[in-house]
Amino acid sequence: MKRDLSHGPPTTPTGIWRCGPFRLNYKKRPRVMGILNVTPDSFSDGGRYTTPRRAVDHALRMAAAGADLIDIGGESTRPGATVISEADELRRVLPVIEKLAGRLSIPISIDTTRAEVARAALAAGAVVVNDVRGGLGDPAMLGVVAESDAGWVIMHCRGTPQTMQRAPRYHNLLDEVRQFLEQQCHRAIAAGIGRNRIVVDPGIGFGKTTRHNLTLLARLDAFADLGVPILVGPSRKSFIGKVLGGRAVDDPAARASGTAAVLAVAILRGARIVRVHDVAEAVDVVRVADAIQREAFPPLPSRERVGVRVVQGT
Repeated sequence: MKRDLSHGPPTTPTGIWRCGPFRLNYKKRPRVMGILNVTPDSFSDGGRYTTPRRAVDHALRMAAAGADLIDIGGESTRPGATVISEADELRRVLPVIEKLAGRLSIPISIDTTRAEVARAALAAGAVVVNDVRGGLGDPAMLGVVAESDAGWVIMHCRGTPQTMQRAPRYHNLLDEVRQFLEQQCHRAIAAGIGRNRIVVDPGIGFGKTTRHNLTLLARLDAFADLGVPILVGPSRKSFIGKVLGGRAVDDPAARASGTAAVLAVAILRGARIVRVHDVAEAVDVVRVADAIQREAFPPLPSRERVGVRVVQGT
């Protein structure tokens, strides 16, 4: 049963995600967010893009392959990752954002849990803040986002990257994740962040077992009536390796086909933004899955609505 959201996000999304000067129409087609980790220790591509030149080149390649946004992260959030200083995070991300800001015609996102990193990144040219702690990691984060015109991604995470995979348990997975996302939407709106700037992410792989992840993907539609677009980020994650077995258990690169399957299901279940490493492949998967989804649930003609009579000339 749908909850009463009359005091929070509307039950019908606007279809436009506002990110600074950008307006992303996610109803027209799902959007692909390319991952750019400028870290030495990320689980899949750590160490590959640690110089600004390599990072910028990779971002430009992802944009050319069809990415709708580039998400830049300077601190690994893999399970058990080492915490770095704010200064180190800024040193990693700011040169890349500054170099890309004048070269990309798509939004730049900063993947951070720190308010001051978000503030500096937004000043350098980012227009989205993607926070894996959903605003709980730094009490100043909501204020920083509110005073900007940036898009805001609220992700669910049980614990921190250092603790989240220590036997995660839920009494009711869907209810607890949904309650958190709903609560943080209300907090964001109360802080002055417009509804059309908010995206929610159930946090695949963050404080979840393999079964938790599969359940969230199978029931992604449970979050639809929050009234904001849903983002999922399953790319190359370990639960895919556990399902596939063999080489994929230990090798993130061997999870590409499994990732493609997850992306297709996510689109069919209502995801409107997907966060991926392999942009070109994801663009194709999303396009086909969206075509199937539209065939299954075609939009009504513009002058026909169920239960509504349209009078000519009014």
